[in-house]
Amino acid sequence: MTAIKHALQRDIFTPNDERLLGIVNVCKAGKKKKNCFLCATVSTERPVQVKVVKVKKSDKGDFYKRQQTWELRDLTEVDAKDASKENPEFDLHFEKVYRWLASSTAEKNSFISCIWKLNQRYLRKKVEFVNVSSQLLEESVPSGESQSVAGGDEDALDDYQELSTREEQDIEGMMEMCEYAISNAEAFAEQLSRELQVLDGANIQSIMASEKQVNILMQLLDEALGEVDTIEGKLSSYEEMLQSVKEQMDQISQSNRLIQISNTNNVKLLDEIQFLVNYMDLSKGHVRALQEGDLTSPKGIEACINASEALLQCMNVALRPGHDKLMAVTQQQLLFAELRDTFARRLTNHLNNVFVHQGHDQSSTLVQHTAEMSLPKHSPLHRDLLRYAKLMEWLKNTHREKYEGLSRTYVDYMSRLYEREIKDFFEVAKIKMAGTTKEAKGKFGLHGSSGKLTGSTSSLNKLTVQGSNSRRSQSSSLLDMGNMSASDLDVADRTKFDKIFEQVLSELEPLCLAEQDFISKFFKLQQHPTVTPPLAQPETEETDGSMPSRMPPQAEHRHSMSSEKDIVRLMMNKIFQSIETELNSLIALGDKIDSFNSLYMLVKMSHHVWTAENVDPASYLSTTLGNVLVTVKRNFDKCISGQIRQMEEVKISKKSKVGILLFVTAFEEFAELAETIFRNAERRGDLDKAYVKLIRAVFVNVEKVANESQKTPRDVVMMENFHHIFSTLSRLKISCLDAERREAKHKYTDHLQSYVINSLGQPLEKLNHFFEGVEARVAQGVREEEVSYQLAFNKQELRKVIKEYPGKEVKKGLDNLYKKVDKHLCEEESLLQVVWHSMQDEFIRQYKHFEDLIGRCYPGSGITMDFTIQDMLEYFSSIAQSH
Repeated sequence: MTAIKHALQRDIFTPNDERLLGIVNVCKAGKKKKNCFLCATVSTERPVQVKVVKVKKSDKGDFYKRQQTWELRDLTEVDAKDASKENPEFDLHFEKVYRWLASSTAEKNSFISCIWKLNQRYLRKKVEFVNVSSQLLEESVPSGESQSVAGGDEDALDDYQELSTREEQDIEGMMEMCEYAISNAEAFAEQLSRELQVLDGANIQSIMASEKQVNILMQLLDEALGEVDTIEGKLSSYEEMLQSVKEQMDQISQSNRLIQISNTNNVKLLDEIQFLVNYMDLSKGHVRALQEGDLTSPKGIEACINASEALLQCMNVALRPGHDKLMAVTQQQLLFAELRDTFARRLTNHLNNVFVHQGHDQSSTLVQHTAEMSLPKHSPLHRDLLRYAKLMEWLKNTHREKYEGLSRTYVDYMSRLYEREIKDFFEVAKIKMAGTTKEAKGKFGLHGSSGKLTGSTSSLNKLTVQGSNSRRSQSSSLLDMGNMSASDLDVADRTKFDKIFEQVLSELEPLCLAEQDFISKFFKLQQHPTVTPPLAQPETEETDGSMPSRMPPQAEHRHSMSSEKDIVRLMMNKIFQSIETELNSLIALGDKIDSFNSLYMLVKMSHHVWTAENVDPASYLSTTLGNVLVTVKRNFDKCISGQIRQMEEVKISKKSKVGILLFVTAFEEFAELAETIFRNAERRGDLDKAYVKLIRAVFVNVEKVANESQKTPRDVVMMENFHHIFSTLSRLKISCLDAERREAKHKYTDHLQSYVINSLGQPLEKLNHFFEGVEARVAQGVREEEVSYQLAFNKQELRKVIKEYPGKEVKKGLDNLYKKVDKHLCEEESLLQVVWHSMQDEFIRQYKHFEDLIGRCYPGSGITMDFTIQDMLEYFSSIAQSH
């Protein structure tokens, strides 16, 4: 190990100005045994650096090289594993734990002891030596002794020194003088020993001979020792002085550290004070504005707004930990709370007075507006109050109770004001509606039913079907009563009603929208969901269908938590709680005046609902108008049902002919009116459904009346009325009734043909019977050319029958037929010529049929009718012209 130590010192450490003080042969624990050396070294230059170096033999040769180096000051722990038993394992804790296995326990202990001494001498660092025997760690040894121990190790290392060049030359010369020095080392050693003894003896004799010089040398040594003692004393005094300086420097360093800490604390304290001053200090101007600010002038309101925002910012500042324990902060917070309460109380009292004054001050303008049939505008009030919107937002964030109290006060007083205004407004509208109707009826003397079918419920209840003569005379009498007919009167009344109803809706719509917009802006209710205040209970909600309906009671609990839009709607419900009632009352009056008014109301109300839903589907206006639209739609359905019921209850006169039924004319009037009203309307589908119901009822009841008719033939009733229906539908071009239009045409055509055949009957009755017998024989299998040989159908019988129908008799029979048809048909529909022409065609068809049978069954007989087709055309034409 010594030779390795010297080799490592020479090859590795001497070139780096280092001395090797401790070495141990190790390998890594738990791995393949690759031996290396851990070396403890110190530098020869100041300041001394102590290192632990891992040296490993190179794989390419026999030289050693450094592999890894650690500073001893980085060593934190030395673990010897076991202090009582021999164990070659040990750990060194640097930046990580290195586990080693020494070649022997003695080398391990020696290396650990060397590490401990180097730490004590150069570093004096607290390195933990775990599981190390106390004998190795000489902690009880004074520092001087420990230094001498360490110094002894160094001296022992210094025993070996390299030979100088001259010494090498002398040894070589001596070995040359003794040639056997290499071959016989013992002889050479003995010779050297003898020569050394001779030299020692000579030296002793020389020393003894120079005793005087020895004494002088001793004296010099004594003097040197004295000087050394003197120097040591001075060094001790210097050390004491330096020790005091060190203590003073330590005190200065401690004082500087305390000053630095104090300075840091002062900076932090200043920062905290500046934070509190900047964020929790309210200016005197703001305090004065909150306590005494003018809430009536624009400048005063602006100052109060700025002061309230500053106060809210101070109150909401996020305090740092510990701030709440400061008395100044607590006092400031109490001041802020007092200012908040004071200003909230002032603001609440002022706005309450404004609301109360507004609720009582508007009454003087009601008479003027109601006379003009217009609602008072509240835009000046809204404009004035909106100046307080930011203050209301502040109140909402700081004093929720006062904010909700103000909301209730506003709703209470404004609901009273609007209730008076709306009630007076609707009274004027009702008077105008009823007054217009009474004035018109009084002017024309129409106090009851007009005798024709109108939308009036009273006239419908008195409806009877009368003859065409009485109807014509009644219409003429009405026309004589003035310049306007009853139909014109109804149109004028309905147009007037439509304008009044439209004006009512047009006045209500901007009023509600303006109020809702004001509530949203003034009470700041358009952003975040919140708890519903106790203002009003929800009245309506949107159902799954297209029409709003009443909210079921079980749904009210689900709406206890609502959005702010719902809150706006609830406030609007409370403020305008009378609108829906008044609208329903107005609708009932219009329906009572004329049930056809429901058509106008349905169109107008649908349009306004559609407009409101486009603006805001959940708004109060949309919901309320939707509810009223349900009532209007119900009245419309009731109007349709009433007309159907009138059709079903109709009675016909037994003494006069039926003609065009009045409910057929009523349907025509209804369709013309509805097409005019519903042009470009949103709810066309409702009208189409009503059309289908009405037309089906018309079809059914026309057939019912035709079956019950005694004076007029069934085919005539069916033909005339379905012709009228077909003409009406063709003229109005109602697309949803195309199928019914085709059906009406089909029924008209069928019954026209049936009436022609039945009325024409068999003008050549005996001839008809004769040829029916001929056709029967042919059908039984008799050949056509053999029919003339039948006794009952021979040529003589045929001539006999033909002779009974000369042209004069035929013309007479046709003239009687024309009079009969003219008596059956009514003048309104002008079907006489159509029917007469159809009879002419049918008569010619029968004539041609008879001629054809004569030609086929009696060929070559020369038998012909007494009149020709040209004669028949002249008969029909002359009869028509004569009448």
